[in-house]
This record gives sequence, C-alpha cells and structure tokens, in this order.
Amino acid sequence: MSTGLTTGATGARRRRGRYLLRRLGQSAIVLGIVLLLQFTLIHLAPGDIADVIAGDVQSDDPEFIIQLRRDLGLDQPLPIQFAFYVGRLLTLDLGTSHAFNMPVLTLILDRLPATLLLMFSAIALAFVAGAALGTIAAAFRGRWPDVLVTISALLFYATPVFLVGIGLILIFTVWLRWLPMSGMYVTWVQHTWWSLAVDIARHLIMPAVSLSLFFVAIYTRLMRATMLEVLSQDYVRTAWAKGLSPSRVVLRHAARNALLPMVTMLGLQVGSLLGGAVLVETVFGWPGIGRLAFEAVFRRDVPLVLGILFFSSVLVLMVNLLVDLLYTRLDPRIVLR
Repeated sequence: MSTGLTTGATGARRRRGRYLLRRLGQSAIVLGIVLLLQFTLIHLAPGDIADVIAGDVQSDDPEFIIQLRRDLGLDQPLPIQFAFYVGRLLTLDLGTSHAFNMPVLTLILDRLPATLLLMFSAIALAFVAGAALGTIAAAFRGRWPDVLVTISALLFYATPVFLVGIGLILIFTVWLRWLPMSGMYVTWVQHTWWSLAVDIARHLIMPAVSLSLFFVAIYTRLMRATMLEVLSQDYVRTAWAKGLSPSRVVLRHAARNALLPMVTMLGLQVGSLLGGAVLVETVFGWPGIGRLAFEAVFRRDVPLVLGILFFSSVLVLMVNLLVDLLYTRLDPRIVLR
C-alpha cells in the first residue's frame, strides 16, 4: 500500500515538473511575441528618443541629433535594434530613463512594491466581496437581497474608476476628513513600524476600493450565475435530502465548486488591474508603476515605457501560471498535463 502511494506521489511530482517546464516554455514564447509587438508599435510612432533629448537640451543642431542617434543605436535597422534590446533584457539592463536620469530597473523596482500592494489589496477585496455577494444573491434568488445585490453590481460596473475615486475623495477627505487624499504615507512624520503600517493602510483604503469596485461587479455576477448552476446539481440535491443545514449546503458543497470560474477570471483580470492602476494612482497620487507609466508616456520616455511594459507582461504571465496551479488545490480532480 505504501509503495503504491509513494509511486503515485512521485508520478504526480513528475507531471507537475513537466507541466511547469512546458508552461515556462510557452510563457517565454508569448513574452517574446509581446515584446516584439510593443517594441515595433512604440518605434512606429513619429519621432524618437533622440528628438526628445534634443528638445530637452534645446538643441536643434542636426549634427548633434545625428551623433545622438548613433550613440543610442537608433541609426541601425529596427530588427537589429530589437536584437540588442532583447540581449540587454537578458542581463536585466533596461536602459536609462532620460526624464529621471536614472536606470529604468531602479525606477521600476522602487515603484513596484506600491503597485503590488494596491493591486493585490484590490483583487483580494474584489474576490472576497464578489464571492460573498454572489453567494447571497444566489441563495436568495428572486427576493429582495438578490435584487439589491444585482442593482449594486450594475451600478459598480457602470461607474468609471476615476469618478469613484473623485467621489471617495469628496466624501471621506473633503467632507468627513477621515482619510488622507493622496500619497502612500505621511513623509514628514517619524514613524515606528506599527504607525507606518497603519498610515499606509489609511492611505490605501480609497485607492483599493476605487480599483476594486468594477471587479466586484464582475465577480458578483459570475459567482451568482455559477452558484445557481451548482445548486441545481445532483450532489447538492443529495445534500439537501440528507437534511444538512442550508449554510453547510451553500458554503461547503456549492460555493467551493463555484469558485473555480472566479479563479479563472482572477488570472484574466490582472492586465485590466494594471490598466486601472494608471488612473487610480494618478487620482490618488499613489507612487506606483501606473503613475510612473503615465509620466513616462507624457514625457515620451521610451526606455521607461518599454521597461514598464516588460515588467507588466511578466507579471501577467506569472499570475496566470499561479492560477493554473491553484486550480489543482481547489479541485483535486484536475490533473496537470
């Protein structure tokens, strides 16, 4: 018996290892295609970084611009420029931001923790709230809780993210004066680790809520539809027939299986979260990658834009891989192949 269990565990580990290798290879191919598209589209735009730098130093000398293009490698054909760009990426050399006069990698790593904190707070809030509201709506189908949740979800879905942020600022900062309006923490106060955590949490509430409400609506509708389908399954009717309590049937037998489509949607929404973070971080002055991307585009900082797009692509691919692995934890019947 123990030999069989050991053999089964070894086989499962081997399947998981082969799956990871295959997915990593697929992710590398996808990343290469995405990088090619990003690089091509940015370089098809009128002008280049040499024109921007020449404008910053207020020089219209043709010889200066020609020499600058030569130094930056912009005089080479586009395929050769892309090959050099990929070669630098392999050594994590993302170039230098001319707008900030700093290495792109340093700028991104400085802003990345703030964006990850905002993103994961927003997605956790959206996932938990959406699952809870969708379960309530399905459990009270056709009654007033279902109607209230459905109307609220439609309202959240239809309201633009930036408008939600402005409304929260007016209510909780201007009128009630409960929450700070912008930034990540108060910079002029000497913090202990606990007071810093509390200060960051207070600054995080409004950006996280603003970014999450749209996804709360999506997850609520998806959870409600999935729960209604699961509640009609034979094993759920069997649980009712055994005399189990309604809360146990809904939470233990139905909700767990209904979460699988939610997990799939979570992986697909990471890219949308990054797009929404640009608006939210700009409205609330949150010092993350989204705000940095806005500034990079505004200043036509091509190396910084490409660096942010590269990190965003890697993040999306990593989250989708983690979601696939999480599937096997939620449903042991799923086998990685």
